[in-house]
Amino acid sequence: MSYQALARKWRPATFAELSGQEHVVTALTHSLERGRLHHAYLLTGTRGVGKTTIARILAKSLNCVQGVTATPCGVCDACRDIDAGRFVDLLELDAASNTGIDDMRAILDNARYAPTAGRYKVYLIDEVHQLSKAAFNSMLKTLEEPPEHVRFVLATTDPQKIPVTVLSRCLQFNLKPLAPPVIAARLAFILGEEAIASDPAAIDLLARAGHGSLRDSLSLLDQAIAFGGGTVREDVVRSMLGTVDREYAYRIAEVLAAGDGPALLAESDALVARGLAPGSALDEVASLFHRLAVAQVVPAAAGAFDDAERVRDLAARFTPEAVQLYYQIATQSRADLALAPDEATGMAMALLRMLAFAPVTDAGPGAPAASPPADRAAAPTRARGGRAAVSEAPAPARSVRGTTGSVARAASIATAPADEAPASATLATPAAPAAAARDAVALPHQPEDWPAFVASLKLTGMGAQLAAQSAMVSLAGQVLTLAVPVAARHLTDKVFADKLKAALDQATGRKLLLAFEVGAPTVGSLAATERRERAEAKAQREAAFREEPFVRDLVTRFDAAVKTDSIAPLADKREPN
Repeated sequence: MSYQALARKWRPATFAELSGQEHVVTALTHSLERGRLHHAYLLTGTRGVGKTTIARILAKSLNCVQGVTATPCGVCDACRDIDAGRFVDLLELDAASNTGIDDMRAILDNARYAPTAGRYKVYLIDEVHQLSKAAFNSMLKTLEEPPEHVRFVLATTDPQKIPVTVLSRCLQFNLKPLAPPVIAARLAFILGEEAIASDPAAIDLLARAGHGSLRDSLSLLDQAIAFGGGTVREDVVRSMLGTVDREYAYRIAEVLAAGDGPALLAESDALVARGLAPGSALDEVASLFHRLAVAQVVPAAAGAFDDAERVRDLAARFTPEAVQLYYQIATQSRADLALAPDEATGMAMALLRMLAFAPVTDAGPGAPAASPPADRAAAPTRARGGRAAVSEAPAPARSVRGTTGSVARAASIATAPADEAPASATLATPAAPAAAARDAVALPHQPEDWPAFVASLKLTGMGAQLAAQSAMVSLAGQVLTLAVPVAARHLTDKVFADKLKAALDQATGRKLLLAFEVGAPTVGSLAATERRERAEAKAQREAAFREEPFVRDLVTRFDAAVKTDSIAPLADKREPN
């Protein structure tokens, strides 16, 4: 017999054999078992996730000699003919090549006649979104009220292009891209049935390379079997796909932890010399830093990784801020490769960017410090280039439930040394030199003292507005946390925050880190205090005015009303010139 591709040979023949589409299988099974059959089904999803397969299984379920059932026998004439693609009452139409109204009219004319061999005529229209507008219009009436013996199954990868008039007449199922573990399990099963030797790592590579499409992964598996001479091995699959092995990502992480620039460039050059894809390398680096982040934040979950021990060792050599920064640079650089002069240059710049922006601590770039952040907030370190620098702990990001009931993400502002940039996403400009100790004023430690302190600062413009609208939450070491109302969220912009930070540094003689809790209560702000004072003064004026004998007499005699907005203290009156 001639060779048959794995994707065709191992196409699922029953709902039970389908992988990863349980939500669709459950719904169709229940409707078949209860006899609640819709006249038109719309299956959407990317390529290779099972749209045509589900349509053919549904056709067998409707035409099996055992009756309408969710478990067709697979051995009757109808089932075998559908599997072989020769069942006369299953009409498959490719809308990409039959887009016109004449093609649709031919289908609709044929739909009037009773089935030839089966119980139902099933019309499977693939890539239905490519039908012309006239073709869609011609099928609307039949699609809404088809003959009792007709069922339509429409399949598409782009449901947004289907008219809403058609969508409203169909029972729609969205097929999900398959997760790599689901694809890997199916590939392993097929390889076992085919008695082909394989490596689990090679199967995982093929599963990820399918990008959610089981058919794509099976096509790659066919290629890998041919490439490997009848076996599926990791090194062969990596060479075939042009992917980078994990050892390369491990070496990149180790060089970053050591802060070794020449070694980093050497790794980039070695990648290009081996002819491997920089995009694949950045994917592998990003995947590694994802695992490091999991090991740092949720250590128990890291045990599921097949390289868990290596990941834990590397995770201990980086701060969480560095891991997040390196992941972000890897993913963003992956997207920017097309903009680089060439991919090799883009790869080298991505690695250099990681090193250039690495947070510097006593232990080295990106490495965790030996002491807690509060203890090392102003610890002197040796910056790259030999000059002394100050390494400060980044302000923690906060999530606070505000008065509106929504959760707002706080902005964090960190201070950067003159010759380096920290990992924080929002950076504050380095402050001016602190005032001499004899001129410095103490930063308040109690929130109730904050309004008076803010009033004493020499601020103007939006910086003054930010100071006035904020309320003090806490002061922990060098980290000053301020609450800002949701309406003043825009004031936490870096430009305005820099002005407030510079004024605070100048006034207190300290280098502070500011953190904002957007949406937290701000009753202790200068603006709120001034509003309360104005309200109290206005209430006192109104009470004094109403107590005037002349005013009481007017109100009593003429049933008058006092217009409180017109009351003003005598000091505010202006004499005419």
